[in-house]
Amino acid sequence: MNASMIIGFLFFTGIVAFAFWYKSGKTKVSTLNGLFFANRSLGFLLVGGGLLFTNINTASIIGENELTYTNNMTVMAWGVSSVLAMLLVSEFIMPLYIKMGIATTPDFLTTRYGRGVGKLVSVIFLVSYIFNLLPSVLYAGAVAFNGLFHFSYVWKIEYSTVILILVWIMGTIGCLFSMLGGLRAITTLDILLGVGFFTGGILLPFFGLKYIGHGDIRVGLHQLLTVHKEHLNSIGSSSDAIPFGTLFTGMLLVNLYYWGTEQYIIQQVLSSKDLKTSQKGLAVASLGKLISPLLLNIPGIIAVHVFSKMNNTAEVFPRLDSLVSPPFIAGFIAAVIFVAALTTFNAGLNSSSTLFMLNIYKPWLHKHSKQVPEKKLLRTAKQFEIVVCLAAMFIAPLILFVKNGFYTYVQIVNGFFNVPIFTIMFMGFVTTKVPAIAAKVGLIFFIVCYALSQLVFDTHIHFLHILAILFVVTCGIMLVIGKLYPMPVPYTLKLNNAVDIKPWKNRHYYTVILLVLMIALFVLFSPLILAK
Repeated sequence: MNASMIIGFLFFTGIVAFAFWYKSGKTKVSTLNGLFFANRSLGFLLVGGGLLFTNINTASIIGENELTYTNNMTVMAWGVSSVLAMLLVSEFIMPLYIKMGIATTPDFLTTRYGRGVGKLVSVIFLVSYIFNLLPSVLYAGAVAFNGLFHFSYVWKIEYSTVILILVWIMGTIGCLFSMLGGLRAITTLDILLGVGFFTGGILLPFFGLKYIGHGDIRVGLHQLLTVHKEHLNSIGSSSDAIPFGTLFTGMLLVNLYYWGTEQYIIQQVLSSKDLKTSQKGLAVASLGKLISPLLLNIPGIIAVHVFSKMNNTAEVFPRLDSLVSPPFIAGFIAAVIFVAALTTFNAGLNSSSTLFMLNIYKPWLHKHSKQVPEKKLLRTAKQFEIVVCLAAMFIAPLILFVKNGFYTYVQIVNGFFNVPIFTIMFMGFVTTKVPAIAAKVGLIFFIVCYALSQLVFDTHIHFLHILAILFVVTCGIMLVIGKLYPMPVPYTLKLNNAVDIKPWKNRHYYTVILLVLMIALFVLFSPLILAK
């Protein structure tokens, strides 16, 4: 391990640690509202940064660069095409949430379908976080650190053992951060991460091009644009990781779910000062998603010109960073990866506790007529975070044994939770008489059919297309049930807003600009221009 690299790592992590200590000490968390929603006081930069860097985590940095290296730029669609979904959420879904004054996604489902459906979805969310989100973030962080600092070589122990050790170190630190700071401190970290992320997004490609150009950036850029041009193509065929047609089927649904339903994402928006602030925050995050390929995908393309073959392609990004960057910069980027893992892990822990406390524990207390002081509730919330953290740390090392690439695994497993939940949410938005039994049948039908398509039968259909097909079929089933057994009293929206619900006046201008930039990015990385 290089001393300069360690100094670079400690430099950025030291700044982040000091900022976290200062912020958490200045805004002491004493209530659940402060722990979970920062007392609904966040400005648009904190909202936008929280959204973007809760989404961009170690799993996406490692996973997208791996797929870009092994396949091509089609993987950028996960981030870039999400701009459309974010703008739709900003215009139609977030105003609804804020007008209702809800705290969690299951709150809407409880209001729309009844407490049984809300509790069921809360449990599904928790299962998703414990078995997929949190372990995948820890695993990706461990892979990145071993690739950067070569711990398995330095310590002379097995790779799997190193991953296990690093997972537990990161999980322990992340849990402490989450319990001490609450959501406001987490979003403050996101702003610092933003500075580091985009700095690294400029520096790593710069040094990568310099490396493949043997010291001349222009030579490196020429090689990148003229050799292995197939990796520059973002318009995927049926044989690619992301066929282009999936952008208009399952991927759109997944993105709508993620930005409009995923608890640890909408919690960032629901913590804003008002509706206008939340819509500005979503616009800031959308712009960030358009810039993010600099660090999520371009290093993977550069790696094609550096590594002819790799035994473990999940280490593409860290290996490239440690090889082409000066040691101090490599350490700095390693710190960015570390903080990226912490921010998403912390947000996931915070939201897990939110779901448990507000949708399971407090309703149980109310049912049994028990009065518990706020201080005790806060302690219970933090204890639950510890339990979730321990479970995630036990599961994370097992991801080492999955096939077909780490990021593909993450997205396929997400399919068991994301679009099924979005389907019943969508039907709750657009209908007024579909009953609770339809939502329960729809959830079970969707999850079982998706499981059969992925684990039992080989359909030869891309999993994103399967999600879209099941979405349509499940909606049809719910409509039939609603026709046969409609709710006696149709659902009506009840306003209970805690903040100002006046929308952002100039949002439509920015919507057009962001959509044009999104389309332009796909055209740039296509056979029309760079992949010609």
